[in-house]
Amino acid sequence: MVPPSAGSTLMTLCLLGSSALAAIVNYDFNISWVTAQPDGFSRPTIGINGEWPIPQITANVGDRVIINVVNGLGNQTTSLHFHGLYMNGTPHMDGPVSVTQCAIPPGGSFVYDFHINQPGTYWYHSHDSGQYPDGLRGALIVKDPDSPYKDQYDEELVLTLSDWYHDQMPGQLARFISYANPTGAEPVPKSALMNDTQNLDIKVEPGKTYMFRIINMGAFAGQYLWFEGHTMKIVEVDGIYTEAAEADMIYLTAAQRYSVLITTKDDASSNFAIVGSMDQDLFDAVPADLNPNVTGWLVYSDSAPRPTPALVDEFEPFDDFTLAPYDKLPLYTDPDYSFELRVEMNNLGDGANYAWFNNITYVRPKVNTLYTALTSGNLATNPAIYGDHTNPFVLEKDQVVEIVLDNMDPGKHPFHLHGHAFQTVARSEEEAGDYMYNETLPAYPMRRDTVMVRPNGNLVLRFKADNPGIWLFHCHIEWHVASGLIATIVERPLDLQNTLSLAGSPYASPNSSALAIPTSHIEACTKQDISIAGNAAGNQDDLLDLRGQNAPPAPLPEGFTAKGIVAMTFSIVAALLGMAVIGWYGNLDRKDVK
Repeated sequence: MVPPSAGSTLMTLCLLGSSALAAIVNYDFNISWVTAQPDGFSRPTIGINGEWPIPQITANVGDRVIINVVNGLGNQTTSLHFHGLYMNGTPHMDGPVSVTQCAIPPGGSFVYDFHINQPGTYWYHSHDSGQYPDGLRGALIVKDPDSPYKDQYDEELVLTLSDWYHDQMPGQLARFISYANPTGAEPVPKSALMNDTQNLDIKVEPGKTYMFRIINMGAFAGQYLWFEGHTMKIVEVDGIYTEAAEADMIYLTAAQRYSVLITTKDDASSNFAIVGSMDQDLFDAVPADLNPNVTGWLVYSDSAPRPTPALVDEFEPFDDFTLAPYDKLPLYTDPDYSFELRVEMNNLGDGANYAWFNNITYVRPKVNTLYTALTSGNLATNPAIYGDHTNPFVLEKDQVVEIVLDNMDPGKHPFHLHGHAFQTVARSEEEAGDYMYNETLPAYPMRRDTVMVRPNGNLVLRFKADNPGIWLFHCHIEWHVASGLIATIVERPLDLQNTLSLAGSPYASPNSSALAIPTSHIEACTKQDISIAGNAAGNQDDLLDLRGQNAPPAPLPEGFTAKGIVAMTFSIVAALLGMAVIGWYGNLDRKDVK
């Protein structure tokens, strides 16, 4: 199948010794500004090859995908992350800036080259400076000729949900992380979109079964989704096949995906609404003019009306925690390494609000964490070299790893792990306090790569350290990524040194068969005077010397609180206004004063 995008070509190569066909799928992407108005408001948007929405990436299991990127933005750096792909054997292709690569500078070129050996519903997006809400996000579909559900549907359709802002992200981020926003209130989206538009028509035929691949590509809002008059049968979440489960409504956090089967009615005389509704619990304040809903229609008949959706008394979505994986992977027992991550929001000395894991807010290191691992010899297993502000956790081969996530915040948070899907072992209700093992754990836990922790609740997640790489674990609310809610998983760094090579540098791998990091990756760093060697501070002589590392603002003076900062801010503003009025009055000509 030829991917539906400009600048893409397809070559099919026979794999010797296999009855399967694999392909090399090529894409040429020029990332640049376009103008779009998906909700009627016209604004600059990041497109690809002069178009927005951006192209869907499509491949089959076993394919090799090569994406040649040119950054034509002119005024911003960029990158691409392929959300949910494990990048087995090619962790340098994962995409987060300052983690596995340097940002692609304006005018720069970059090559992503990787094999896909996992089926499912994914997406790709920028992983640089909170950029993707400006439009750089699209669907990535990996088709599977051996799907256990391949004989149960007639056609596949992709349905994306997203929230949409009218202001560009650089300005919004500057206002969000600011002393003028000491409570950390996230900007509320202006609207919701479905397939990057509103009032979407999806034409269907009676008596057929469709598999809808549903993706929430939003920056902030989770969305409730339902198809009026139709029942969904869930068969996949985040690339993991599930035992089929029926649902009338589902909830997708930012970055989650579902595949559902929907069988259409035999009667083609009526059309039916599809409704996405943003989760307003996430918003500190709901603007009076906000329409949280986006509506599309299953169109059986062009001549029939598009009905107005019925009102919903309350949201009662299917509970994804009850899903069972189709492959019946048993619970990982007796973890080899367990650690807690406590989620908090707090203020620093600049008056702005930041997000924290274990009292640490993430700050980008001066050297990509992957390159630090590749250039540090045996010290690569020492978490200290990765910096005081990256929350590093070093894993050994095949360890069963347990993350105990304690949410000390009154908000919902969708957490995503790069390079893996995790088992969702335990989950509390809201306001549960610290996690305690006081329940029977599931024999076959649901697996996915993004899962929501409830307000003041907790989660227990487990996975196996079977994929060497540098993988982020972070909240997928983009405002919280920007404010530091990130941990770094450094998985089997000595194995990385043996399998990846900074070819042409003094740090080239001694293993002659190691995979060379492409020249375009190195050039992205050197063109921006970013070192490709050393610890988080860029020091190469003494890797334990972190002087000069990037750091967050200094802590608040003891005794200050967010409410105190608000009061102080308004007092300062009032004082400045008062002084301005006095100055204005004092400069008036006396004869003008009556």
